[in-house]
Amino acid sequence: MLKIGLTGGIASGKSAVGEMFVTLGAHLIQADEIAHQLIQPGEAVYQEVVRHFGVAILNADGTINRARVAELAFGSGSGAGSGKVASRIEELNRIVHPAVIQRQNQWMEGVGRSDPQAIAIVEAALILEAGAGESFDRLVVVTCLPEQRFERWAVRTKTDIETARREVERRMAAQFPDDVKIKAADYVIDNSGSLEVTRKQVDEVFRKLASEANDERLTTND
Repeated sequence: MLKIGLTGGIASGKSAVGEMFVTLGAHLIQADEIAHQLIQPGEAVYQEVVRHFGVAILNADGTINRARVAELAFGSGSGAGSGKVASRIEELNRIVHPAVIQRQNQWMEGVGRSDPQAIAIVEAALILEAGAGESFDRLVVVTCLPEQRFERWAVRTKTDIETARREVERRMAAQFPDDVKIKAADYVIDNSGSLEVTRKQVDEVFRKLASEANDERLTTND
């Protein structure tokens, strides 16, 4: 089995690329979905997030309001007397990341037991930032132009482009820049063109990964 980390900056198109890999036969899990499960009532991570960020982040039914957490976690800048909120993203990440990494490693192990020739992909924005790069055999980074991030975020959140730009820039401040991610990558997919152009790149990368997975299987069986 080949363990693949699929990462990239916010609104770069990781999910679209991940879906393309799945159609070609890869297994995929999203770290964001794991995190969503871990902050459900009854989970240990839920208890820790509430303890650190307070009951003000809870909805009436006791579930965590992710928008409120994001507002506290990413902040709006710091400055004495400015009225701005300092970022607490590192505090949140210290609570959530270890549990997410443990869960995704367990998932990859399960995939490997059921399909020894599998290509198991974890889609996560903060693989490098969380120090989880060594969990993977290969790293695939998705990139696009900054303006495209703003436009995609505006469409996703149904907001105007200026609001989207501010939110994307705020969240990008907690991520490594593209050039750092690219230097760490085994494969880079440029998602700044059409979906068809992106799909061709995904097809090419998948063929190489499938060949590597097969070579690994043969080596293991020798």
